[in-house]
Amino acid sequence: MILEMKNGESKIVHNMKGGEKSLRNVTFNDGQNKIVYNTLEPGATVGYHRHEGNSEIIFFVSGKAKILMDDGVEYAEPGQCHYCPEGHSHSVQNPGPDPLTFFAVIPEIGRKDS
Repeated sequence: MILEMKNGESKIVHNMKGGEKSLRNVTFNDGQNKIVYNTLEPGATVGYHRHEGNSEIIFFVSGKAKILMDDGVEYAEPGQCHYCPEGHSHSVQNPGPDPLTFFAVIPEIGRKDS
């Protein structure tokens, strides 16, 4: 199945998970997996949050990311992947001058609140 993510219908999300500024995303959700193409504007963040009942895999397409993960900090660039397992917490931040684009895959199977 081919998903039209780059040119699909997008929405603007303000203060994602309590973060700063806005991001634009295109989402596919079949109830078992969520695939999201995100563009995080310069200076924007996805708020620090914990994964309960699911995990998250993030593949970076462009820009540079700062990631808060549990008690540490990681940095990612295009072609790298960040993984946040179930039971762990993270935040994605765009400290750079350019937009940060990335795909996030969130398996929803076994999620406690679905």
